[in-house]
Amino acid sequence: MDHQIKKRWLVVTVTVIAWFAVILQLYLMLLNTKNPIGETLLRFFSYYTILTNLLVALYGTLLLVMPSGRLGSLLRQPGTATAIAVYITIVGLVYNLVLRRLWSPEGWQWLVDELLHVGVPLLFILYWLVGVSKSALRWKQIPGWLTYPAVYAICIFLRGAQSGFYPYPFIDVTVLGYPRALLNSIVLTGGFLLVSAVFVGLGRRLSGTERSV
Repeated sequence: MDHQIKKRWLVVTVTVIAWFAVILQLYLMLLNTKNPIGETLLRFFSYYTILTNLLVALYGTLLLVMPSGRLGSLLRQPGTATAIAVYITIVGLVYNLVLRRLWSPEGWQWLVDELLHVGVPLLFILYWLVGVSKSALRWKQIPGWLTYPAVYAICIFLRGAQSGFYPYPFIDVTVLGYPRALLNSIVLTGGFLLVSAVFVGLGRRLSGTERSV
């Protein structure tokens, strides 16, 4: 099969699965919530997992329907795909290393969890490996990739201070207090930097560009 066809099918697959998982998770959350719909939606979009899978879904959709032009050019840049690969890899790592043992979902919820935290991350990493040009990756791009998780963290802490709701136990100020929650956030920042460095280093090695920039 032609490389471009394989690449397109990978994008189609990960995009469809990401949309399916996000929409099904929203349906399940609305079905089981005891909160008003507005609050439920706010909580739904408070999860880094949801936002990042949605980012993958939007990236794939736009890449398929708007492959040319300024936006298409931006989406095809190695830095864009690599940043998203970092974000969705963090989704998989944090869930499987930290959160998986905290609950045991069943039925449709189990399926959604596996798709959001395993299926989509692995498929997007596979897309990155075989479908993204890596020769333009540079170490200096990494700080800019931290903008998304930094803005997310600020919004979560501000929202939590107002509502008392924190989507993840390791940043739950009501239980841990600000010093511990902020320390955990700093540790996560280190995780983002490490994963980013792995992707850039691997990308440069795979592309044969080892020169320093």
